[in-house]
Amino acid sequence: MRNRCLFAACVCLFGSPLLADFQRPNVILIMTDDQGYGDIAAHGNKMIQTPNIDKLWSQSVRLTDYHVDPTCSPTRSALMTGRYSTRTGVWHTIMGRSLMATTELTLAEVFAANGYATGIFGKWHLGDNYPCRPQDQGFQHVVIHGGGGVGQTPDFWGNDYFDDTYFKIDRWHPFKGYCTDVWFDEALKFIETNKDKPFFAYIPTNAPHGPYRVADKYAEPYRKKGVPAPMANFYGMITNIDENLAKLRRKLDDLGLSDNTLLIFTTDNGTAAGVAKQKKAQWAGFNAGMRGQKGSEYDGGHRVPCFFYWPKGGLDQGKDVDVLAAHIDMLPTLVDLCQLKKPDGPPIDGVSLKAALYGQKHHLENRTLFVHSQRIQHPEKWRKCAVNDQTLALHQRQRALRHEERPRAKVEMSQHNTLILSSVSRRIMKPGGKASNQHSSNAFASRSEMMPRIRHG
Repeated sequence: MRNRCLFAACVCLFGSPLLADFQRPNVILIMTDDQGYGDIAAHGNKMIQTPNIDKLWSQSVRLTDYHVDPTCSPTRSALMTGRYSTRTGVWHTIMGRSLMATTELTLAEVFAANGYATGIFGKWHLGDNYPCRPQDQGFQHVVIHGGGGVGQTPDFWGNDYFDDTYFKIDRWHPFKGYCTDVWFDEALKFIETNKDKPFFAYIPTNAPHGPYRVADKYAEPYRKKGVPAPMANFYGMITNIDENLAKLRRKLDDLGLSDNTLLIFTTDNGTAAGVAKQKKAQWAGFNAGMRGQKGSEYDGGHRVPCFFYWPKGGLDQGKDVDVLAAHIDMLPTLVDLCQLKKPDGPPIDGVSLKAALYGQKHHLENRTLFVHSQRIQHPEKWRKCAVNDQTLALHQRQRALRHEERPRAKVEMSQHNTLILSSVSRRIMKPGGKASNQHSSNAFASRSEMMPRIRHG
């Protein structure tokens, strides 16, 4: 314990582990689908049962103001590249607008270039055909379903979450069991195979995305407590994920890998079914006091959990970090934490959160982040967008909404966020579309910069 405390103190003073024999950590990145910030017991939900996620929460360094895109594919492209989703050619989940440009440098390609074994287990949703598949974008081992969900058109015919056929490495392969169990079981095999070398295991589950199918043993306890449909099944799917997280951590312990494995838990957008549609439901759900759900430009659509746990790296202190952060920060942060050499690629929008994770927040004080939800064939300026600004006090973030909403902007008392539009626009953007402070030059992508990269075919 004394050595661990000394190590943590050195990290706080100098911003990085002071280990002469630094050994690059293994990295496991779990990203669930459609699970919101309020769909975790540790965040205040008194109905859902997530004991293992709660345990990880209690041990981790937690980003409490972490944002993604409001829907699936855009978040995944930004997470993979460190760049705003629209820059990568992704702003929708269908109509060819979920195909990430092949010129992007992905997180998997960065890890592979640094000698890591790379694997993906679950949902890719950035292209099902060459050259957009995960195996074309840096992943050496692949076990995935097709499209944006099990049973969708690009997926294998007849898949229904149970005993399905999934794409493994280079062909479709039949599996036994529930989809989430398959993703974690395959990830565990990959981890054991590569236990003697650094690995990057990306586990983007399709659950709890609809259709809300899960064994009754997970959903029935919620029904008995008055949780309405489809939320009972939605919660049951999350409880199953929770069980698989415990199984994963036991395996890491058994293999002696827990201490030097960076385990990250996050989700891809706000809750899809964690708020009851029935007005008189016995359990109305829990959204952590936020407005909006999946697809919304309000916080409930894009503020999600993000936990970092790495005992050997000193990220095991069970503390909150309230800096404004986003999915675009994942790539530069992992490059920094793992001391990787990043190959040349397109310019990064995100910034490394390493210093913030170790207690130094000052370098992100004036940051701005941009969020928008398009879900149309061609992006429209100001459509369902927001600007997150940390120059204000916490819980007084400003919002820039689409142009037609400006006349009726008002204070959102439930979130304590002030909707002040013109001052945001004046402060963030100078004439010509250039950012007006050093942090928004990296973090805020103007439409004039984004549009030339948009692909319409």
